[in-house]
Amino acid sequence: MQPDHEVISAWRASAPFWEKHREIIRQMFAPVTQALVEEALIGTGQTVLDIATGPGEPALTIAARVGPKGKVFGIDPAQEMVDAARRATDYLGFSNAKFEVAAADSLPFPAETFDAVVSRFGVMFFPSPVDGVREMLRVLKPGRKLALAVWHFADRNPFHSALSRVMDRHFDSPAPAPDAPDAFRFAAPGRLRDVLAKAGAMAPSERLLQFTIEAALSVEDFWALRSQLSDKLREKLAALSREQASEVKRQMLEALRGYSIEGEMSFPAEVLIVSGTRNRPE
Repeated sequence: MQPDHEVISAWRASAPFWEKHREIIRQMFAPVTQALVEEALIGTGQTVLDIATGPGEPALTIAARVGPKGKVFGIDPAQEMVDAARRATDYLGFSNAKFEVAAADSLPFPAETFDAVVSRFGVMFFPSPVDGVREMLRVLKPGRKLALAVWHFADRNPFHSALSRVMDRHFDSPAPAPDAPDAFRFAAPGRLRDVLAKAGAMAPSERLLQFTIEAALSVEDFWALRSQLSDKLREKLAALSREQASEVKRQMLEALRGYSIEGEMSFPAEVLIVSGTRNRPE
């Protein structure tokens, strides 16, 4: 499957902002990382692959989990994301984490290399999710698990929907095609689980993770973060006049204040954790 160059280009453009906010992003999605670690049965001394690692998460959190006797490899199709992950690795002093540019459906690893494979909010953007999952299963050791995290419905996730409702007042936003790369591509329960089954995963399963996205940021600082992280949001804001942009910001801040508690942001959130096992030889 050919890579989606438009999607990769968008992530390349966003990489500086994801690197800038790397620590706050790590904190916001730590519950999702923990759920993936638990679902994939990741422990000390294991070798783990993180797909669509971005600027190095959850790979670096997992590197601390597996310890110096373990290894973590992170891959991402965007060179700028991989460069950011390598800088974070050097800064944090990890010697057991390596990063390289690669696509999910063409992994540069031998078969049966990894004790676990994870991806946090990555599979929604794969050109071919089935091919990507097949590759994950290929590089897994027999009997070991892959675990994927995807967003549940947008209306259950005001981290996204509080902003999109405001943008919809100012822009026509047609719904994406059913299988187009999009944050909510696998929001419907069972959809990604079916992809795992089609790819050959054994005992595919799915569970709902309900948690809270917390960020020690003011409403204004959170708006600055969100307006930088999303390429679609940046593009739309850039098309507005100064007066229009000012009004959008006013409405955004008003919407976000409903999720500010004692000066910090707090959003209820729902994510699907979907997993499967590589079959053992008969």
